[in-house]
Amino acid sequence: MKLLSQTLAYRQKTAAIAMFALLAPSIVISPAFAGDKKKDPDEIGNRDVGKGVNFYSIEKEIALGKQMAQEVERQAKIVDDPIIAEYVNRIGQNLVRNSDAKVPFTIKVVDSEEINAFALPGGFFFVNTGILLNADNEAEMAGVMAHEIAHVAARHGTRQATRGDIVNYGSIPLIFLGGWTGYAIRQGMGLAIPMGFLQFSRGFESEADLLGLEYMYKAGYDPESFVDFFEKVQSQEKRKPGTMSKVFSSHPPTDERIKSAQKNIQEYLKAKPEYVLSTSEFSDVKTRVMAMHNRRKIDDAKDSGRPTLRRNPNGQIDANGDEKAPKPDQDDRPTLKRRDN
Repeated sequence: MKLLSQTLAYRQKTAAIAMFALLAPSIVISPAFAGDKKKDPDEIGNRDVGKGVNFYSIEKEIALGKQMAQEVERQAKIVDDPIIAEYVNRIGQNLVRNSDAKVPFTIKVVDSEEINAFALPGGFFFVNTGILLNADNEAEMAGVMAHEIAHVAARHGTRQATRGDIVNYGSIPLIFLGGWTGYAIRQGMGLAIPMGFLQFSRGFESEADLLGLEYMYKAGYDPESFVDFFEKVQSQEKRKPGTMSKVFSSHPPTDERIKSAQKNIQEYLKAKPEYVLSTSEFSDVKTRVMAMHNRRKIDDAKDSGRPTLRRNPNGQIDANGDEKAPKPDQDDRPTLKRRDN
């Protein structure tokens, strides 16, 4: 009897060791245990935030993202206005330079009033005009973009796929969810993008919140603007209760994310004397986007009895009857937000 009990105890101990060995890799790759470097913005670029079990090489990830991006461009309306496209790309590329990303980024603007931005694996990044329309300043827009850049830098898309959240990533058109706020753009279009690459776990969303704060902070933007945009989303939810519940089902609650972002700012980001809040160029481009959307609404109206109007943000027309591009402000210095000591 004693021998039998010793044998059972040995087997239980062996099983426990084996179970620990199986669980150990998941403990190592968990974002919560990624190390202190992730919380130090001075280490940006010198840390591997994308470390973890991943069946996709960087090359395969880029190829996959390119294929998905081509599908998006076939279905979405890409803004071809060079002033809008160049401005959004320039802001994004500046954030990429101040991030941990190890892939080049291709950034395009989607003509959609939905508040959304989404970055595909491999650095293919789409920003809806709805971000420009709803952001109050450049820093808010930068916060949205920095969060999406963080998803790519940390390779969340392919790491999520590796975890088995998708079964077949090439055959079935799926509803697109995800993005910085988790807003679905299915109301405007249906994208054949597997949501396993874009609908992230709470751990990945929290990690992208932290990294995004660090990236916009390093680029010189006020990280509080990240929180400001969150609060804007929260107020929209309150005005239309229940409309966002399904979309937010796999994301941390907005209240939780606001508190977490505020905590991260206080604990990990040293206050600077001043931050970039906005620029006159942001205002010019936003006005241009508003004019573009207003023209489209007028053109789409079927009431032939109404006059056809054309809005011009500058009130200036060139010799050919076309709008002149917005002139840069004579004093094009950014609006700075100063902190009291």
